[in-house]
Amino acid sequence: MILLLQRVSRADVSIAGNTIAQIGRGILALVGFERGDRQSELQRMGKRLLNYRLFSDANGKMNLSIQDVQGELLLVPQFTLAADTSQGNRPGFSYAAAPDDGLRLFQIFTDQIQQNYAKTECGEFGADMQIGLINDGPVTFWLQSAKAHRT
Repeated sequence: MILLLQRVSRADVSIAGNTIAQIGRGILALVGFERGDRQSELQRMGKRLLNYRLFSDANGKMNLSIQDVQGELLLVPQFTLAADTSQGNRPGFSYAAAPDDGLRLFQIFTDQIQQNYAKTECGEFGADMQIGLINDGPVTFWLQSAKAHRT
């Protein structure tokens, strides 16, 4: 599982010109699933997401989580995060979860996050989405679970 976290001033998701989700100050999390990802990884990565310290404290140090600042969270599925870009000029997707698995994992993950953090919005799995954001900082972090299944 891969999470690309971006601290944002605002972010939104549109499909066919219609805004389906939007947030103010918070985190835009692009979410990718790899072949072999398990529910235990979703739980661990969900805890990391909600507790990861991306926001500055009174001393200017990144010591505060989204929960600490009561920010908003936007989860957007993005299978291209699991691309193999190690060679050539075209990405391979053999590491990405199959579409049915990716949909199931995204639903489980978003349900889990929304149960633990009410200020959560979501993109739509499998849709052609347009993402607008203002990256604050910029601050961007890549979180990845173990890659044991990449063999």
